[in-house]
Amino acid sequence: MVTAGDQEMVSGEKKRYCMLMAARDSEYVKKVYGGYFNVFLKAFAEEGEEWDLFNVVDGEFPDMDELYKYHGFVISGSPYDAYGNELWILKLCFLLQTLDAMEKKVIGICFGHQVLCRALGGKVGKANDGWDLGLRKISIVEDLPLCSLFGVLEEIPPSLTIIECHQDEVWEVPLGAEVIAFSEQTGVEMFVIGDHILGIQGHPEYTKDILSNIIDRLANNNSVQKEFAEDAKSRLEINGEPDRKSWEKICKNFLKGVVITPPY
Repeated sequence: MVTAGDQEMVSGEKKRYCMLMAARDSEYVKKVYGGYFNVFLKAFAEEGEEWDLFNVVDGEFPDMDELYKYHGFVISGSPYDAYGNELWILKLCFLLQTLDAMEKKVIGICFGHQVLCRALGGKVGKANDGWDLGLRKISIVEDLPLCSLFGVLEEIPPSLTIIECHQDEVWEVPLGAEVIAFSEQTGVEMFVIGDHILGIQGHPEYTKDILSNIIDRLANNNSVQKEFAEDAKSRLEINGEPDRKSWEKICKNFLKGVVITPPY
């Protein structure tokens, strides 16, 4: 386990969060950012918080008796399939079922979004339209069931742009879940369960250079055709920037314990 943050809050209480890392650091991210953990900290962490890192991909998990100490949890993306039966994925599913029963705040990103869905009774699998690599405009549903999810924004936007990097998708959300965003390529871009579970298919934490490096690695190991990779990188260069600031606000708003109530 790695711990980040040792500064006490003004009240004397330290808010504590848990990062469940389902991917190993690439050489590029280690060199430029010091690891994916730092990428997430920059996007989601605030002064006075403590963040603990568990590399679940390597079988490292928080003690079940310590879960109550955390204010929230984040599950990263991963090159693994969320519907796979590797031991660590099955153990992660059990952990997520426990967190749901405890009504702990949980945000799942990409693989995390998909494995949350699987663990809580939904269905995931290969995307019908294949790889989605690049910037994607996702549409926010009207009359959001939990509109204060966007309470830190001036208004609820009809759409937001996010970086996508996946070949799997959610086929069917769990019972009780509500889809709150979709795109032309993916039917479930975001879903919520109550006020404690949030799944996001895209990567609010990614920068364009991180994705560009991933595309290169996918082409080099023949996971995607080189022509497809070149086209994806070309589109990435001309399609502007993702709405990272808005995504960071949304994730922080959800994770940090903002009370969310229906709009009626």
